Amino acid sequence: MGNGQQDLSRNTKAYLQRFQCILDKMIRGMTGALLTDSISHNFIAQMIPHHMAAIEMSENILRYTTDIPVQNIALQIVSEQTKSIENMRQIENNCGCVKNSPEAVRCYQNRVSVILKEMFAGMQKARTDNRINADFMREMIPHHEGAVRLCENALQQEICPQLCPILENIIVSQKRGIVQMKTLLTLAQNCRC
Repeated sequence: MGNGQQDLSRNTKAYLQRFQCILDKMIRGMTGALLTDSISHNFIAQMIPHHMAAIEMSENILRYTTDIPVQNIALQIVSEQTKSIENMRQIENNCGCVKNSPEAVRCYQNRVSVILKEMFAGMQKARTDNRINADFMREMIPHHEGAVRLCENALQQEICPQLCPILENIIVSQKRGIVQMKTLLTLAQNCRC
């Protein structure tokens, strides 16, 4: 995490410490997922810990923020990603039966590795200061951008038909969230709130 020059408050330090634990857990979950010869299975196995991290990050900011737009974004993330996890778990067994060639899986996972590396780096290097709302959004934007890229990558493969609408929904909701957060960050920067 990239800290600014100023001293951080106790609340900010507590918020950031929890965020780091969530990030570490997500990295372990995504990089340590049990992978098979099914791209559909692999996507689900890596996206569930990704979504779980977003839920925990949102619950973390909800402990500290009084900003209604940030609360709304966090609550929206909890609701949407909880539902997405449920949807993926319902189709996980069926989708795991859709197999891919070793070459297709290797190419897919190589691209996933690049996306994960960039997403993890973006989240770890997010600038931090005593504006916890801004910290949350600077951390969540690369998280959402990673999800969009992971979904777009999976949609280019031969995957389980039941998985496609879930991926498309993730793309739409995460792109909407990115726009909302970038807009709020710009407003906060302009008013120095």
